[in-house]
Amino acid sequence: MTFWEHLDELRSRLWRVLVAAVVAAVACFCFKEQLFAVVLWPKPEGMRLINVELTQQFLIHMRVALWAGIIVVSPYILYQMFAFVAPGLYAVERRLTVRAVAVGYLLFLAGVALNYFVIFPFTVRFLGGYQVSGEVQNAITLSSYMSVLGVMSLVMGVVFELPVMCWLLAKIGVLKASFMRRYRRHAIVVIVVLGAIITPTGDPFTLALVSVPIYLLWEVSIMIVKRINP
Repeated sequence: MTFWEHLDELRSRLWRVLVAAVVAAVACFCFKEQLFAVVLWPKPEGMRLINVELTQQFLIHMRVALWAGIIVVSPYILYQMFAFVAPGLYAVERRLTVRAVAVGYLLFLAGVALNYFVIFPFTVRFLGGYQVSGEVQNAITLSSYMSVLGVMSLVMGVVFELPVMCWLLAKIGVLKASFMRRYRRHAIVVIVVLGAIITPTGDPFTLALVSVPIYLLWEVSIMIVKRINP
């Protein structure tokens, strides 16, 4: 294929992805009650969210529907991306790419699920009830709730990509298992600090819920890297 044919192919696949995402987003927009029942599930019983801007609820509805649509069609998006680059890969490279993308996708979903079911409910319960003084009452806005949920989900999803990133670094010869074992203690400190940043609740239980899975991913990463660069 010529350069312009590659561009035409890319444009065609991008249009397919865009149409699929828009259709899924419109469908999610129409199921408002079900959509926000899922989004607001981690909210503690009795906590009321407020809205202080005229257009904010409608804009949040559109934004949540868009992200939900992208999540729904994300396997199709990954397929279109792979289908575009696959012709330029050798058979071995295609198999490795499929495995890496599939594992990375599942790990990202696992990180998001851990945040949604465990970490964020603890965080919103702690921060929503935290007061510097009895004279100051909390009034949590819907936009603030959505922002924290989105950022924490994204962070946990990216953190759970650790094994895939270590595998890629080992493949290009940058990372060795001996290096990871040598700096295991340093990694534990970084993991605990990262866990404290992600979940500023202050209790050891929630900190352990974040830190232990990340540390286990570090150990799994060592075993993966060891097979490539001991």
